[in-house]
Amino acid sequence: MKKLIIVALSLFLTNITFAQHENHQPKADSTKTVSKPKSPKMVAMGMVGDNHIHVDYGSPSVRGRAIWNGLVANNQVWSTGAHKATWIDFSQDVMIEGKHIPKGKYGFFTIPNKKTWTLILSKTWDMHLADEYKQENDVIRIIVKPKKSKQIVEALTYEVIPFTTKKGEIKMSWEYLSVAFKFENM
Repeated sequence: MKKLIIVALSLFLTNITFAQHENHQPKADSTKTVSKPKSPKMVAMGMVGDNHIHVDYGSPSVRGRAIWNGLVANNQVWSTGAHKATWIDFSQDVMIEGKHIPKGKYGFFTIPNKKTWTLILSKTWDMHLADEYKQENDVIRIIVKPKKSKQIVEALTYEVIPFTTKKGEIKMSWEYLSVAFKFENM
């Protein structure tokens, strides 16, 4: 009998609590629309062999704007995403352009230009945009040619592309351009 009373009492209290909670919920306003963030936080991940690669970035959209040498200035360090600086984490040591890069987390910055881009991995990864970027913290700089596409990529996107169990590529695409760098597991 005691168990039955306890069960009934707990159900009664649950219903009262829910009713009180329900009365404190804001009413839906059909005149307002819930807007999505204009530059949502995104993640790209992939495995190249046993190496887990993780890219964390803010993904702005083109939304009809002039991107290259417009929203993103030429010849200036860019965080290569929105809000916080983009970062890349390698779970194992890699080789990039013949340079040993120890496993760990790195800020990913770029310096866009019309003909070539400078891609940068920095020891400093936790910052707002490129506000605290310092060249002396660069681990490596890679010069690449941007590739043009006929298809628009509306939202900035990163991909981790495995070629083999030892070799892969990290690619950033936005608007009609993409840049990438290759790496090899050690």
